[in-house]
Amino acid sequence: MCGIIGCVGREDETLDVLVHGLSKLEYRGYDSAGVALSGERVDVCKKSGKIEDLKEALESRSIGGAAGIGHTRWSTHGPPTDANAHPHLDCSGDVAVVHNGIIENYQSLRDELVAAGHTFKSDTDTEVVPHLVEDALADGLDNEGAVREAISRLEGSYAVAVVVSGDDTIYAARNDSPLVLGIDDADEESDPAYYLASDVPAFRDFTDRVVYLADGEFATLSADGWRVSDVDGDTVDKDVDTVDWDPEETGKSGYDHFMLKEIHEQPRAIRQCLRGRVDEMAATVDIGDLGDLSPTGVQFVACGTSYHAALYGAQLLQNAGIPAQAFLASEYATSPPPIGDALVVGVTQSGETADTLSALREARKRGARTLAVTNTVGSTVARECDHALYIRAGPEIGVAASKTFASQLAALNLFTLGTTRVDGTRDIIGALRDLPSNIQAILDDSQAEAVAETYVDSDAYFFIGRGLQYPVALEGALKMKEITYKHAEGFAAGELKHGPLALVTEDTPVFAVVTGDGEMARKTIGNVKEVEARDAPVVAVTDGQSDVERYADHVLEVPETHPQAAAVLANVQLQLVSYYVADELGRSIDKPRNLAKSVTVE
Repeated sequence: MCGIIGCVGREDETLDVLVHGLSKLEYRGYDSAGVALSGERVDVCKKSGKIEDLKEALESRSIGGAAGIGHTRWSTHGPPTDANAHPHLDCSGDVAVVHNGIIENYQSLRDELVAAGHTFKSDTDTEVVPHLVEDALADGLDNEGAVREAISRLEGSYAVAVVVSGDDTIYAARNDSPLVLGIDDADEESDPAYYLASDVPAFRDFTDRVVYLADGEFATLSADGWRVSDVDGDTVDKDVDTVDWDPEETGKSGYDHFMLKEIHEQPRAIRQCLRGRVDEMAATVDIGDLGDLSPTGVQFVACGTSYHAALYGAQLLQNAGIPAQAFLASEYATSPPPIGDALVVGVTQSGETADTLSALREARKRGARTLAVTNTVGSTVARECDHALYIRAGPEIGVAASKTFASQLAALNLFTLGTTRVDGTRDIIGALRDLPSNIQAILDDSQAEAVAETYVDSDAYFFIGRGLQYPVALEGALKMKEITYKHAEGFAAGELKHGPLALVTEDTPVFAVVTGDGEMARKTIGNVKEVEARDAPVVAVTDGQSDVERYADHVLEVPETHPQAAAVLANVQLQLVSYYVADELGRSIDKPRNLAKSVTVE
């Protein structure tokens, strides 16, 4: 979704801090960007396009102020134009607003404001907010009261930040859209400074102390301090947490793209996920901080890549004898199945995915226990669910998920082993322990780049797998779609002959994930023979235990391991293929068109 940054207390450095924060948030929204600084007046500069376009526009401007807000936009209402870029102003130019989310009643508010004489300059829903503040100020309210009054009129999801001329304060509020404060109190070397953002990377270079706002909370930040209050204006005591990752983790570290860096970070991410939770000698998994869940049934809710992880998790539990299903969160939220006494598990790397939150809230309304599987400490899903299992992947900047997916799969193995009785637990734990070194072996020796060069001009790409490899096939296709803009589809291998085979030609390579030498491998090889007979090139992702190589044009090898870990390894090869195809095509790999990292609107 869009990105927000705010800063007070940095004096002449305010603009530099905002632009730096926007560059860190560009993965969240990148079709336009802008800043507003408040001093004696409000100065605004905004521009459609990338952050670099905004920087260029700022070179010819002289703007300043002690308080400032900035925004990177991902269009929802109105196309990406200069006029639709944030911040938005009121008629007088004294109130500037940035906003993430969707204001559902904006049209009725806009009609009301136009009838009262207000003039609008954009197509956005956001622009109603500064005009509402302007009206409230005209009615005699002070700045904070006027912003509160405006916020009270809004329906929908929002994270809003406001500055007013002549006031060195940022006013902010949230509802179903994330906001976090950065706290940098005074010390012997510097004055206090305070930050506001939709995500921690925006200000992590300046402070590691954070305060997460909850829905319905209102924040004020000035050089004199910060305060969080509720809808009635009463002060809310908030914990100040410490971020446990280094700001260097949000840099490229010499890689051409964040995505490639994050693919290569998967060994470390999985080590972090497993650390302190696995005792190989005792063959036990300790996720005791979740309490005694002992699920008799599980319903997963998730979207996109996380949905593929949920499908994988459901199969793990089914194999352990626990009834489990994975649902698309957007469908579950509007048409939930009977829940009974099932544990409802939301899988979301950001912890802010709107559809997943809606599904979990619906489940809680029906009396279900809930668990969040997420990467983000302090996120909405972590606060609202009864329990939270953190995947510990570290910050992920590339829009297309890579290391977070691998960490989700590892965490779902821990969840299954920690809450059920599973045959062969010692073997699974050993395979999980070996995942980092096995992934590193793939990264060192993969032939994915050569495969990508061979098939970069293909008409479409198909991915097939069975069992635990089926979610990997779906994820492989999604990665190809996301970053190459090429048509790609993932199928359960047995479904090929029920329709998709009609699409197979000599110009549609089929990536077949085949591990082990059991019945599923043999059946998938049968499907490989079907596409081979129709002259489709075959790329086998295999551990060499079967004879699928005999029928393949290319082979991407993975180390031999337990079937549950084999899925994680196969996924790495498919990630690399998609990356190199996208790189050959010159795509915007870290910021693919029309997509955003965290989807916080339904």
